[in-house]
Amino acid sequence: MLRWAVVFFIISIIAAIFGFGGVANAASDIAQVLFFIFIVIFAVMLVAGLVAGKKIAG
Repeated sequence: MLRWAVVFFIISIIAAIFGFGGVANAASDIAQVLFFIFIVIFAVMLVAGLVAGKKIAG
């Protein structure tokens, strides 16, 4: 998912260079949404790993 965020970020940068404002804004919005989804999933998995690790160790 982080890969898609980076891809849409690069697309938005390229579109902005060529002056395609609408395409750049759309790609930037998609990249931002995917990035925040990735951050939320990362945080949930981190907490789940910490909880599971304590149950296995203790």
